[in-house]
Amino acid sequence: MALTDENLDAMEVGPPLGHHPLVAQPHTDREGPIAEAEREAALLATVDRPLGQPGAPLNRRSPFIIGLTGAAGVAVTYVLFQVVVSAHQALVLIGLGLFGAMGLEPAVSYLARRWLPRWAAVTVVVAGLAVLVGGFLAAAIVPLATQSSALAQEAPRLLQQIHDRSTVLGQLYDRFQLQQRLEHLLSGDTSALLTGIFGAGAVVFSLVTSVVVVLVLTVYFLASLPMIRAVLYRFVPASRRPRAVLIGDAVFAKVGAYVLGTGILAVIVGLGTFIWLEIFHVPYALTLAILVGLLDLIPVIGSTLGGLIVSLVALTVSWPVALATAAFYVGYRFFEDYLLVPTIIGRTVKVPSALTVVAVLLGGVLLGVVGALVAIPTAAAVLLIVREVVFPRLDRA
Repeated sequence: MALTDENLDAMEVGPPLGHHPLVAQPHTDREGPIAEAEREAALLATVDRPLGQPGAPLNRRSPFIIGLTGAAGVAVTYVLFQVVVSAHQALVLIGLGLFGAMGLEPAVSYLARRWLPRWAAVTVVVAGLAVLVGGFLAAAIVPLATQSSALAQEAPRLLQQIHDRSTVLGQLYDRFQLQQRLEHLLSGDTSALLTGIFGAGAVVFSLVTSVVVVLVLTVYFLASLPMIRAVLYRFVPASRRPRAVLIGDAVFAKVGAYVLGTGILAVIVGLGTFIWLEIFHVPYALTLAILVGLLDLIPVIGSTLGGLIVSLVALTVSWPVALATAAFYVGYRFFEDYLLVPTIIGRTVKVPSALTVVAVLLGGVLLGVVGALVAIPTAAAVLLIVREVVFPRLDRA
């Protein structure tokens, strides 16, 4: 087609080349949308919300969002599982520190409600606990050293009693063939024996380190427990938050009452053991009292196991003293279960007996001694949630 003046005029009609929508705009025009978004952002920012109001949520029914959410859920679950498996020891220490903080929280709350600000209440409670533990250690080191020296001096006489078949220790020694077992152990591979010794040293070092870590975590958690509580409640939707606060505070109260009450019971049984052994002149009274107090922290079987150990040590005195010691622990068990536990712990932690045994067994299988220690308060918390949340929802359904 020939180009005429009319055609040339028609081609010149329309937007200039620089303003055509398919042609790249100049640099100043390309910054236009960003500048506009910045102006809108400046209008959205307020004093109360410097980052603006949250936008509308994504369409949850979109196939892409559904698939992305499912894939993300699987990935997060897998990562969390790997984290739990890899860091289970650290998580156990963190849990023990949190339980310790819950146990001291009633004392801190009492002081904070009455006379002191919270930071001062935490300082007083931690300092008081440190003074008690330090005073106990200072008072116990000298007797423990004395008893250890006495044990070393008493070793020849004990060995003589062991080889004398007319004594109780000699009969037990002969019955269970302890000499042959000891000779077999010492005649074995020396490297295996040294490995066992070094392994025992590593276990002791790990235990001491874990105790220190738990104590430090307890202090930090105790100082920041209100903040932890508030952060946990923020994960609950606002419509259900008041109910979650009530249930969560009840769980905190149950755990705190159990931890504090268990510590008091351990002190009582330790003092009772020390007094009993001193009256009947059973050796190593302080060492055995500390051992029984620590074992009493394990529910259901702790005090029974401690009583069995002390009764066996009492055999070194006489059969009547050993039988009286066993009867003492049987009577104390009934006294603790039917008087001390309801009085000290009260009805704050109320778990059926069958559920207590099941919880202790499961906790012991899963986490060993630590699992047995935290089994009952955990069962109490789960029972409260089931009774207050799960059962009402099932009844409505």
